[in-house]
Amino acid sequence: SEVEQALAEAKIDIGLMSARPTTAELSARPVTEEPLLLVTPASLKKPNWQSLLALGFIDHPDGSHHANLLLGANFPEFQHCGQFERRGFSNQIGLILEPVSMGLGFTVLPAYAVEAFHNQKKIRIHRLAQPVSESLYLCVPRRGALARRTETVIAEAERWL
Repeated sequence: SEVEQALAEAKIDIGLMSARPTTAELSARPVTEEPLLLVTPASLKKPNWQSLLALGFIDHPDGSHHANLLLGANFPEFQHCGQFERRGFSNQIGLILEPVSMGLGFTVLPAYAVEAFHNQKKIRIHRLAQPVSESLYLCVPRRGALARRTETVIAEAERWL
């Protein structure tokens, strides 16, 4: 929502968002798909509903959204994140998996964030029966033509994504 607001207020020229914008002032197009992964402490071999409830949830700014998508598709018991005890929160992508690696809970993250974690031996990645991917949208304001430098940045971002 902060990216969408900054674009609408002309504070930034482009944004990457995990949901389509809700305002008509913005244009968006999907640029990639990122698999969502369930991540637990390495000690949990095969997660089930009871083991997730016992662990608790490590939340992050997109935590509820990611959990709704992945857990909702794979666990009939799942209704919302409030079913789990919230055992931690981080708004820094590089730190979300720290409490998971210490055995304090589980989380759901895009594959790129999991792959970047420095201590892979202390976490376990679970690919569930119903895989779920999240679209990533490149968003720009609809007002006027984009500056050439903005078009260059967009082309480079699309090349890397």
